[in-house]
Amino acid sequence: MKTKRSFYTSIILIIGILLLVNVISTDFFFRLDLTENQRYTLSQATEDIMDELVEPVTVKAYFSENLPPNIAQTRQDFKDLLVEYSSLSDGNLVYEFINPNGDEQIEQEAGQAGISPVMINVREKDQVKQQKAFLGAVIEMGEQKDVIPFMQPGEAMEYALTTSIKKLSVVDKPTVGLIQGHGEPTINDMQQAAQALSVLYNFENVALTDTTEIPGKYKALALVAPRDTIPPMQLRQLDAFMARGGKLLVALNKVDGDLQNATGSAVNTGLATWLSNKGVTVENKFLTDANCAAVNVQQQQGSFRFQTRVQFPFLPIISNFADHPVTKGLEQVILPFASPLVFSGDTTTNFTPLAYSSEQSGTATVPTYFNIQQQWTDADFPLSSQTVAAALEGSYGRMVVIGDGDFAINSKDGGQPQAVQEDNVSLFVNSIDWLSDDTGLIELRTKGVSSRPLDQLEDSTKAMLKWLNFGIPVLLAILYGFFRAQSKRLQRIKRMEVSYE
Repeated sequence: MKTKRSFYTSIILIIGILLLVNVISTDFFFRLDLTENQRYTLSQATEDIMDELVEPVTVKAYFSENLPPNIAQTRQDFKDLLVEYSSLSDGNLVYEFINPNGDEQIEQEAGQAGISPVMINVREKDQVKQQKAFLGAVIEMGEQKDVIPFMQPGEAMEYALTTSIKKLSVVDKPTVGLIQGHGEPTINDMQQAAQALSVLYNFENVALTDTTEIPGKYKALALVAPRDTIPPMQLRQLDAFMARGGKLLVALNKVDGDLQNATGSAVNTGLATWLSNKGVTVENKFLTDANCAAVNVQQQQGSFRFQTRVQFPFLPIISNFADHPVTKGLEQVILPFASPLVFSGDTTTNFTPLAYSSEQSGTATVPTYFNIQQQWTDADFPLSSQTVAAALEGSYGRMVVIGDGDFAINSKDGGQPQAVQEDNVSLFVNSIDWLSDDTGLIELRTKGVSSRPLDQLEDSTKAMLKWLNFGIPVLLAILYGFFRAQSKRLQRIKRMEVSYE
């Protein structure tokens, strides 16, 4: 009887604990985050923005159901995120999930809102078929509306959602200027960067003059790839701007490559001398790197002409970054025809390298001839970890200098616009954020699932992961069976005792 009473008491206690946990969980959301980049932990920037909401925010999430597991996880991750946002906002954020599939009216509603379906491959009964899937959301605040048209699986969800809410709630956007007048690209030539900056800033072209000071409305300026000489008086205007607290991003082409004519030459604008007086020298050399992008080369065999991809060390792929807000979360940036940076200042200047070349690097002097068919060897890369981007802080103010001006440009010399990879855009926008933004959203832009391709792992690591993936479930099953057998054996022994009731 005593044993039965204890059993019933234990059951009642367990039920009571579960009910208590269920009640508490409606007001508190908790989970452990063991990911490398704390992917499931909300940032301080998000907490601050949600805490400062003065109007309710409504999120309509148009997500299809019955999707393949890897895509369905995106829906669950987004829902978990909204639960946390709702908790942080003290009820100022409400959300609903809507399944547009199978309802023509809702599909039309999603399309009118700016959310278009994507076609995904679904395997059913050993056959692959295409299925229409919606993975987007509409964020509303009062009469304002913003759209996340497609939530890419593994992307930085928190950045997308927080910036969307910030875009609706911000009152006065600071202004950032793109300097013009010396052959620089316009905002239309930097469409991806301009779109990313438009979330938090008014981004506009600004022309320097010899006599008029730079307007005080600009929180930061970007000087990107000038090709003509910058007059000394205009450089003094930049000095005056920085002395008043303005910040500056300089992305400079000290050398330029012409693939059509296979030649490389120097670019002289007067800016390099101005920068050396600030404590950074942009070398008059091409950086070469064994870790590089490829170019298309036309070849002919008999009467046939065809294109092949050839590794071209003058297009270094940068994947070695400092632990700094400007480069945090970046994985790889391509800097075409870049130049190394060298610190040339004194103790009054704080020089912080942000990005480096690989362990197999070199340089080429100008002018130079590009031999596309050159067979590169280890001897061609005697250098390592050459600085290609740096942050400087001194008595003159704060700036970021990058030894390449073309990395974030979509169209050049009126040519056809071409997409640049996201990390290139993030490097540009992160630099502006660090110079001028104090919201903390810079940390969210690259916060997502990192690329970890298995083909880049060593064979020993692959083997270990394979055996762990196979062995751990088997080991757990064996341990469970062992403990269950032991429990049953002890119960039999106890029943055999004389005192057992």
